[in-house]
Amino acid sequence: MAQITLKNLAHSYNANPQSESDYALKEMNHVWQDGGAYALLGSSGCGKTTLLNIISGLLRPSQGRILFGDADVTDAPTTERNIAQVFQFPVVYDTMTVRDNLAFPLRNRGKDAAYIAARVEEIAQMIGMEAMLSRKAQGLTADAKQKISLGRGMVREDVNAILFDEPLTVIDPHMKWELRTQLKQLHRQFGHTMIYVTHDQTEALTFADKVVVMYDGRVVQMGTPEELFDAPAHSFVGYFIGSPGMNFIDAQVEGRHARLAGGAVVDLGAEFGAVAGRQQIGIRPEHVVLTERDGLPLKIRRVEDVGRHRIIRGEVAGTEFNVVVPEGVALPQGQPHVSFAPGKTGVYADDWRVSPKSLERAA
Repeated sequence: MAQITLKNLAHSYNANPQSESDYALKEMNHVWQDGGAYALLGSSGCGKTTLLNIISGLLRPSQGRILFGDADVTDAPTTERNIAQVFQFPVVYDTMTVRDNLAFPLRNRGKDAAYIAARVEEIAQMIGMEAMLSRKAQGLTADAKQKISLGRGMVREDVNAILFDEPLTVIDPHMKWELRTQLKQLHRQFGHTMIYVTHDQTEALTFADKVVVMYDGRVVQMGTPEELFDAPAHSFVGYFIGSPGMNFIDAQVEGRHARLAGGAVVDLGAEFGAVAGRQQIGIRPEHVVLTERDGLPLKIRRVEDVGRHRIIRGEVAGTEFNVVVPEGVALPQGQPHVSFAPGKTGVYADDWRVSPKSLERAA
């Protein structure tokens, strides 16, 4: 296992990059702790797989260094990095049995036959394939093959890190939940450093201790699921995390108040002073309260009943706006309004979260 350090790392697929826009990965400096479970989360094309391939050695970065512990592995091939990688589509040996596929990495390293047999049985049970160990991989379904690929990635106990590149794409929803749970158990048991690439926030939030959110080639926030939900560092995090995501309204911030289009004023509950740049306020749909009179007028477009709560889709100050209403709470009669839970409104300038003046002084 190893701590993974990225130093001034950046990558461009352009041979002669001229500006920041030419980089698939913008310059970054990050330390991923030994034994941590991380999820790389973002939409397609944000740089997740590029970063994973650089860590694994499949791609050399245009600039910067990669360290495993104290060892610089920037120029080391994949075979010397002692990592296991599981790809989006299954990579198995069709002519081998399931047992031989799972045992292959251990036999390559000369492990004792008794240890191999015990370890293969353990992993086969974890992925639900103990009854299929004697079957050839050829002819198995895509999700069964991906389970073999997952098992082969996890069978070694001596790796520096296990890297997963959207490994559950071809697996049915129920099995996804089971495998995520089993991966968490494996991490707790053996403490491998794990990095899991996904565009699915549910997979990321249920798997990882720390979620690394990427947007446009940058890591815009690294934090626990709670931190990402409560205090998104970037508007993309607010939008991408949550269902529905955070509401954003253009505003002019003046001290502890935000003035919206049409003249409405929102009390921010904290002093922000003078804020430069394009300004917005952000509020989670869960932190919005429906009222009959107080607050901002809400134009309701539709109501979606999702069982445990309802989602009100509407418009506030000319902007699309969502409200989560707990089950059993009645909708206001007449013209509905919305108010914001105290201390839950964030201020954003040019998409980045702004700290209140009191927090800046405390820091």
